[in-house]
Amino acid sequence: MQVTEFWVKRNALRETKIVHHEAKPLGDGEARMAIDKFALTANNVSYAVIGDTFGYWKFFPAEGEWGIVPVWGFADVVESRCAGLSVGERIWGYFPMASHLTVTPGKVSDTNFYDFAPHRADLPRLYNQYHRTANDPAPLKAMEDERCLLFPLFATSFVIYDFLVDNNFFGAEQVVVASASSKTAFGLAHLLHHDADVSQKVVGLTSPGNVGFVNGLGVYDQVMTYDQITTLPANVPTAFVDMSGDGGVVTCVHRHFKNNLKDSCLVGLTHWETEQREDSLPGAKPTVFFAPARFAKRDKDWGPGVTVTKAFGASAKISWSIKGQLEITHQRGEPAVTESFLALINNKVPPSRGLMLSLL
Repeated sequence: MQVTEFWVKRNALRETKIVHHEAKPLGDGEARMAIDKFALTANNVSYAVIGDTFGYWKFFPAEGEWGIVPVWGFADVVESRCAGLSVGERIWGYFPMASHLTVTPGKVSDTNFYDFAPHRADLPRLYNQYHRTANDPAPLKAMEDERCLLFPLFATSFVIYDFLVDNNFFGAEQVVVASASSKTAFGLAHLLHHDADVSQKVVGLTSPGNVGFVNGLGVYDQVMTYDQITTLPANVPTAFVDMSGDGGVVTCVHRHFKNNLKDSCLVGLTHWETEQREDSLPGAKPTVFFAPARFAKRDKDWGPGVTVTKAFGASAKISWSIKGQLEITHQRGEPAVTESFLALINNKVPPSRGLMLSLL
């Protein structure tokens, strides 16, 4: 069996190559899955940009200066030497940009299993879990594309929302969200907008070309372009959630609100090649939000698995609410994957489009 992988040079993301190799025979306890389809979003760009810092390159190792970007997708078990996991099963989870993945299933239950491959032992538990879909309800089975494209992002939206609410918004009276057109951003805005107990105003910052799309979502109280930041009242206590990774935007927000900036939460890197933020900024110290850490904290607070259940329940509701606003395209083959990845890296994919791909 031939395995196809999409490799990216870790320090030069526009340099990519397709690698083919023969699959190794399965060992006892292993299973092999054929990856039927996977989503590609700005979130995957973030995985690549911060891969060395947060260990994203460690999930699916390549060689030397190369790496394999993790993605969320669906796969079918095509070989199994693992008791309890049968050929033909359909699995949802965290996969490489590849045609196949070999795993070492452990803690196998009726609904999921974990990959106990030695190189993944110290990586976040959240990403090592794979869901067995056979017993999923029909409405969930009908949302395969949304589950790949939206659920992981809206799950992050949920834990950011939970973080803000849990900390009483750090005393802020409004939430300013940069890169408001990104899915994680408007998922957060949706949760805040539909929570009757949240009184904070939600302001979305976006590029001029995305204003119409963001306004059409109907979840922001106000939508502004980046050059309008300084027109916001500077005396309003504000929490800032940055999905952009644009140092200039972060610097501008901090310098505008000064000590009225009560929290500065850095989440995404949709504008990954922009200038770095200044080192010394007024207001709250910018801190990086790492979703798996929040999931782990809430698992301790609420019990194992409760956070995921809540987060994916919220994800399903948000996904249903935007049906018709997102054009999902399906493409297969090596050229399509390469072109799509480079388009995403170069910020050429509009927020209204969702990419579903396959190397099979």
